[in-house]
Amino acid sequence: MAGESVHDAHSVVATIQPAITLLGLGIGAALLSRACRLNPIVGYLGLGLGIGALGFADDFSGPVVAAMAEAGVMFLLFNLGLHFSLGRIRAEAANIFGFGALQMLVAGGGFAALFWAFGLPGEFAIIGGFAMGLSSTAVVIGLVRERDQEDCPVGRAAQSILIFQDIAAILLLVAAGSLSSGGALAPALGLAGLKALAAFIVAVLFARFLTGPVFRLIARAGSSEVYTATALFIALAAGWATGMAGLSLTLGAFLGGMAVADSRYRIMVQTEIDAFRGLFLSFFFISVGLSIDPVLLAENWVVAVAAAAGLIALKCAFNVVAGLANRWSVPGSIQLGFLLGQGSEFALVIFALPAIAGLIEPRIASILVTAIAISLAVTPLISNLGRKLAGKLRRGPADQKLDGDDAPVVIIGLGRSGRAVADALSFNGIGYLALEANPERFEIALADGYHVHQANSGDPRSWDAIGMGKREVAVIATGNLTIARELAPLVQDRLPNIAQVMAMPGPEAIEEFTHLGMIAVDVKAPRGTETIIEMVFQALGQERALPAQSPPRALSEEEYALEHA
Repeated sequence: MAGESVHDAHSVVATIQPAITLLGLGIGAALLSRACRLNPIVGYLGLGLGIGALGFADDFSGPVVAAMAEAGVMFLLFNLGLHFSLGRIRAEAANIFGFGALQMLVAGGGFAALFWAFGLPGEFAIIGGFAMGLSSTAVVIGLVRERDQEDCPVGRAAQSILIFQDIAAILLLVAAGSLSSGGALAPALGLAGLKALAAFIVAVLFARFLTGPVFRLIARAGSSEVYTATALFIALAAGWATGMAGLSLTLGAFLGGMAVADSRYRIMVQTEIDAFRGLFLSFFFISVGLSIDPVLLAENWVVAVAAAAGLIALKCAFNVVAGLANRWSVPGSIQLGFLLGQGSEFALVIFALPAIAGLIEPRIASILVTAIAISLAVTPLISNLGRKLAGKLRRGPADQKLDGDDAPVVIIGLGRSGRAVADALSFNGIGYLALEANPERFEIALADGYHVHQANSGDPRSWDAIGMGKREVAVIATGNLTIARELAPLVQDRLPNIAQVMAMPGPEAIEEFTHLGMIAVDVKAPRGTETIIEMVFQALGQERALPAQSPPRALSEEEYALEHA
């Protein structure tokens, strides 16, 4: 018995050792990437490639690492679902089913035509071409979250397109499976569509009848561990259910998040899941790096790099064309096109299927996989290029008109709080004009489509230039207490008749600014940014329609305390 116990212990150690080793190496790769001012995704991909080049790829190809990589993508889609309630899907239906379908038609159709022109088999041209039209949900959503772009037009459109692409990826996987089984393609796709519709209906019913009672019961238990376990259970169980139904695990994870999105417990669930999402996603990106064939890359690195460059250039061009066809502006189409200008993790899965890989030469399949992996690695650089180019175009002669000239609200500072106020005003159809003194933050906000102008907010001459006196509300959201103290007497002296909302970076000066007659709110407090938005709408005397990704109503203090017990 003792010998068997020792044997079992060694077996467990051998099973989890690759995951532990990758976790430690991943930490080092992330720290090195940050030191080099690169996205950690680049470090993870480089780590995977380096392990493969040293000949240790097989040591990290076990089921534990594969399961953790799959869990990372599932948690990512679950988090995306948390931001796409039924209300937001209705609000974003034009982007999801209109813009998303258009992007897939242009990009996927373009690559399919290119593959067919190069003489590849028709089945591969269609399935492989549309697979190349997909973009990476994991990479793009990570960048959008890192840049606080979830609620700006580019970020919302990108998320909507990626949702449609996830649906399209499921159909492509079904089509690829029908080739391997020799079955008819049309019935298989129809069955997959019916299953997806059934899964959506189940998610809606769960959200309507079960989410509230379940989480109220958990809240009464007062245990954070139960919250964590419930969040993990919903994400994994929803993915497992759709996987058992023959659909994508990631579709189930997305629907699981969507079932919680309309709940007042969404914020707590998202907080609990975020740590796991980041951890497991690192395994996914390392696995992508491991999928690159180092021998092929060494022997055909010129071809592989050229293929990657061609993929990125064509994908960006196709996306820009789709954006223009959807009546987006040139700067917006460029920024969105470059953001979605990489290959997809789903394409890596599709090209690895025997039925698809068997249609082309192994060398071609390896080059395509390598090109997709390289495109994932350089996405932060390519998307930054598109963002800068969009910003320069927005500053061109055609854009010299003063946006928001008649807007009732002026926002001084477009950091996180300023952007949140601008997003809420835009959603409700209320105009605003923003001033930003920081050149870098100004360029980024301009590229993201905000009505912003660069000006020294402490110089009253800039206030005269924009007609500050005719506004109704001034929101000071510089995020800097010193600047706020400098601006306060100027605002009091020159703008005594307009409401003044101060977004304070801490609680220490709230009383000081309140005595001056200003509405001062600590943005670091619970619901701080939400409170600022409410104060702006109260000052305007208008009712606020909540953005579709927000909870249906604000929480009372008692409810907030209950959720965070």
